[in-house]
Amino acid sequence: MQASKWDLIMFDSWKKARIGIGSVTAIAAVATVVAACGGSSSSVSSAAGNAPASAKAGAAVSVATASSSAGTYLVGASGRPLYLWVADSHNKSVCGGACAVAWPPLTTKSAAVAATGVTMSQLGTTTRSDGVKQVTYDGHPLYYFAGDTSKGSFTGQGSTEFGAKWWLVAPTGAAITKAATSTGASTPVSGY
Repeated sequence: MQASKWDLIMFDSWKKARIGIGSVTAIAAVATVVAACGGSSSSVSSAAGNAPASAKAGAAVSVATASSSAGTYLVGASGRPLYLWVADSHNKSVCGGACAVAWPPLTTKSAAVAATGVTMSQLGTTTRSDGVKQVTYDGHPLYYFAGDTSKGSFTGQGSTEFGAKWWLVAPTGAAITKAATSTGASTPVSGY
């Protein structure tokens, strides 16, 4: 049985429609994958879900101070406290992998900026093993704690996670080793 001209036209139209639908489906699938992956250029994973974003593309990171029952301590732009880890050596971070997920480093793509109460000459950067620039203060690499869910929360104070103590950082650059109660709110000292 021979196909009529009408049958051939219909078959050709059906093939084109099928190819068009396939192309649309493929484009939609690619768009879904790209959207799921996100377009963030942040080099620090915030798998803990509540870790603050560190460096935006080209944005300077600001370090300020806040005060509470622990004393006056350094905070990032989000107002969340910054910690030092006694296992690190001067200008050298050894916190990577799971440690860096629980204790996200304060990273930057440019220089850090000192707010009131922070000594600019004590701010610096060090290059982590993954090539990312981490902010330092008085030679101490700075970190957030993923367990601090809000400004004024400093539940990482005195932790021995990953084998060494984590302390809040005073504006002098020293570790604040005094135990304190995290109230969930702090008094900003430098304009946050």
